[in-house]
Amino acid sequence: MTEPKVEYATDYKPLHDGALKLSRGHRIQYETVQGCDVLLYPEGVVQLSESAAMILKTVDGARTAGEIAATLMAQFPEAGDISGDVRSFLEVAHARGWIA
Repeated sequence: MTEPKVEYATDYKPLHDGALKLSRGHRIQYETVQGCDVLLYPEGVVQLSESAAMILKTVDGARTAGEIAATLMAQFPEAGDISGDVRSFLEVAHARGWIA
């Protein structure tokens, strides 16, 4: 006897290859009380790590994930090849609806 297949509903959409931008109603702001950048959006606020803030500040509506990674690698050559890490973060940000 075979077990029935379980399917899960999800709104997940994979990261696209086009230019990325912050989602509508989202903005980055430095909070002096918290001493870091935060992502503000209608439903709340997210405290960003330094690297997350740098990546999101590069999301400008004109660059793709690959171009964002290349920009950051040129800015921080001592970090080496961070393209996989940047893409992974962008995929999470996209899945959470922070970027479109």
